[in-house]
Amino acid sequence: MTVEPQVLAIDLGTSGVKAALVAADGTVTGWAEREIKLHVLPGGGAEQDPRDWWDALAEVVADLGRAHPDHLRAITTICSSTQGEGTIPVDAAGEPLTRCITWLDMRGASHLRKQFGGFPAMDGIALRRIPRWLRLTGGMPSTTGKDPAAHMLYVRDEMPDVYERTVSFLNVLDWINLKLTGRTVATVDSILTSWVTDNRRPGNIRYSPALVADSGIDRDKFPPIVACTEVIGELSREAAAHLGLPLATQVVAGAIDNTAAAVGAGTVADNQPHLYIGTSSWIAAHVRRKKTDVRAQIASVPCAVPDRYLMTALQATAGANLTWLRDKVVEFDDPLVSAGHVTRDEGSIFDAFDRILPSVPPGANGVLYTPWLYGERAPVDDPRLRAGFFNISLDTNRSDLLRAVFEGVAFNTRWLTAAVDRFLGSPMTSLVITGGGARSDAWCQIFADVLGVEIRRDARPVAVNARGAGWIGAVGAGLVTFSEIGGLAQNDHCFHPDAAKRAVYDELFATYRTLHKQLAPVYRRLNA
Repeated sequence: MTVEPQVLAIDLGTSGVKAALVAADGTVTGWAEREIKLHVLPGGGAEQDPRDWWDALAEVVADLGRAHPDHLRAITTICSSTQGEGTIPVDAAGEPLTRCITWLDMRGASHLRKQFGGFPAMDGIALRRIPRWLRLTGGMPSTTGKDPAAHMLYVRDEMPDVYERTVSFLNVLDWINLKLTGRTVATVDSILTSWVTDNRRPGNIRYSPALVADSGIDRDKFPPIVACTEVIGELSREAAAHLGLPLATQVVAGAIDNTAAAVGAGTVADNQPHLYIGTSSWIAAHVRRKKTDVRAQIASVPCAVPDRYLMTALQATAGANLTWLRDKVVEFDDPLVSAGHVTRDEGSIFDAFDRILPSVPPGANGVLYTPWLYGERAPVDDPRLRAGFFNISLDTNRSDLLRAVFEGVAFNTRWLTAAVDRFLGSPMTSLVITGGGARSDAWCQIFADVLGVEIRRDARPVAVNARGAGWIGAVGAGLVTFSEIGGLAQNDHCFHPDAAKRAVYDELFATYRTLHKQLAPVYRRLNA
């Protein structure tokens, strides 16, 4: 059997390492994954061992080879999509000097305020510094300490011996590429949250000497920057032996997860949005110019598509609300739990949800839910917000609560769409929905009814990051062009809004906004 050239697409998330075989037309053959341990530490620490990623990668590639030997032999290219905002200090031999400080790690917050403080200040950051960040990068360091700008300062101040031995600080994607090729680089999107780049020309993302000087990190510890589609080399001898692949296999630089998802969803045309529903969620679209909406916390930033930026409006928690409901509220022997754990069928938990949700009318019998389990990022940046059920009575049952959770996430997304419409310059009329949450038919319909737009579901929503990495790799290898990808994307169903349900949701959404306005001061006091 003749198999067309394949891209080994690596999808390295916080929960684990996945790999798939992706053809230039977007066909995903095979899927293998391994879980990765997250080390939660006192004081807000959250780390993973890069060696665990590397060992797991060899295992998933071996799994693919056993299941699809012909396709594995057809691999010509490797390309990765990874979690972002991680930081790994490496020595002269490319070995990690610590575990990866992940995007969940907040230990650098105080070091960030120390480095960038001054009077007057906003959340500990001197106001005088902010305009230059916004003008050059499009954003600024997170005062939570969750991005590399703070991680590197934490290493500098708390581990000075490690800092001295550090040759480069690498993001997760950068370290994987180093292991694959022996070459140290950062991509235009992986370097973003170090907040040291001049992003005003998408075809020429480069370091800003002024921002690097202010960062408190030595200039030579930042790696060279490359485009996401650049072929950065071939497999090193060590990597080829580790993965069981030919030395001649080329490696394309790849992208972080939200960049890859925007490509994997097929939404590569200008102002074409997609809605990703995973642990967190976002609305993203490729746009022509760099822009920042400070009030709504939305920005367009460097991405994989040449001469374009990716507008991203991020919600802190979406599917995480379902995980919380399942793990913290539903009883251990409940069928919802068994649906999620007894079988490896990805859709089983959503099948269970979809049997329950239609039994409850729109509006969840009057119950409202705010999905702010971990604060919020957009359209308001407020880490002190918290989730809550409202209007519970003696008649309220678990099914009402379940539907209220699904609707609450959709209400928050509707709140976000007003800012996105303003950013894009015109109202969205259609969205591609992707990510794990898109497996629920009922949730897709709720989104259509609450948002009042057509929802087109990605035919394989869980594979969106891997497919995006595959397509970025295929573009880098010359197998396809970005302009062709939109025509190759496949949707399996279109959900249309129901006018009657929309009327119910319009009224409830007004109440949802009122809840935020009235409760935000309460949460500020409770969570100060």
